[in-house]
Amino acid sequence: MKADVQSIICASVPPAKGNGNETYTALVWRRLKRSWTGMIGLILVCLLMIMTIFAEFFAPVDPKLTGVGFAPPQTISMTDRGGNFVFPPRSYPIRETDEFDPVTFQPIVGPDYENPQTLGFFVKGFGYRLFGLIPAQRHFFGATDGSPVNFLGTDKFGRDVLSRIIYGSRISLMIALTVVFIITVVGTTVGMVSGYFGRRFDAWVQRFVELVLAFPQLPLYLALTSLIPVTAPTNVFLAFVIFVMSALGWAQLSREVRGKTLALARIDYVRAAMAIGATDRRIIFQHIFPNVMSHVIVAVTLAIPNVVLLESFLGFLGFAVKPPLISWGLMLQDTATYSVIGSYPWILAPVGFVLVTVFAFNALGDGLRDAVDPY
Repeated sequence: MKADVQSIICASVPPAKGNGNETYTALVWRRLKRSWTGMIGLILVCLLMIMTIFAEFFAPVDPKLTGVGFAPPQTISMTDRGGNFVFPPRSYPIRETDEFDPVTFQPIVGPDYENPQTLGFFVKGFGYRLFGLIPAQRHFFGATDGSPVNFLGTDKFGRDVLSRIIYGSRISLMIALTVVFIITVVGTTVGMVSGYFGRRFDAWVQRFVELVLAFPQLPLYLALTSLIPVTAPTNVFLAFVIFVMSALGWAQLSREVRGKTLALARIDYVRAAMAIGATDRRIIFQHIFPNVMSHVIVAVTLAIPNVVLLESFLGFLGFAVKPPLISWGLMLQDTATYSVIGSYPWILAPVGFVLVTVFAFNALGDGLRDAVDPY
């Protein structure tokens, strides 16, 4: 009778939530949602990826189209020339006037109030092929008549800065993601193998890792990238830059993964797998790798902004990407002189996108660092 009463009581009580049946992924996601910085980073990273994938759709102007050099950004106005409210919003194109600057003797540019541009969403503009296959003309935002609108001004050749930034995100993030992928694969594999086998093999591997870490990276970057002639194809130059960054970046991750592997190799379930005759390959990739994966994920999210900063710095020095390719670092070459920065500050716009990218991945990595260890 007592057993029947207990069974009835247990059946009437609903099962408690969070009773330990959650998967590891669900636990990580629940912890990540509690971090507001991590969620902001995740949202920004998703927006950056969407902008990169659909760069043609979000770019309001053809990045190769030239116009007035160093034209200031066009403002979005809700009023006409007389101050009356208008809708939809409009912008006034920048045109050269007949007057000249008394210092630089350059034609003075200003807004053309006689020819306003009506702005809207999903407007028609320059033609492109989405994913290289689907012909399209629609753009997320721009002038309804298809005329170019320079929301962040133009560079010295009159090319739209915003459109070039959006297109440049493809090269900058592609370099970062490719380099980090190679670094992750090589560094994780070398670290696990070195820490697992240990002894003399580990000693020799670590001496090589220390040799790689001892290289002064900046002079070596400049020396190696300068070996490629200027006339080399852009794909060859880009592949060489990725190779150099990857060859010098895997060693630090390898040391970190090795340290965790040394501790995991002494855990009971790993020793049990050795005792029953499991192969070394199975132990490394079936037992050790899942336990170092949380650290690797965090290391990846923190390594991407470092590569973005490195590419921007090398591009600014002229050692990363060559025209006709577009990257954030290459665009920053126009800011090499103080006079240009003082007279045309909108040329620094790529710096803002670099900062947002670095913040997004760092915030996501910081949130993941707390979430990957929910226990």
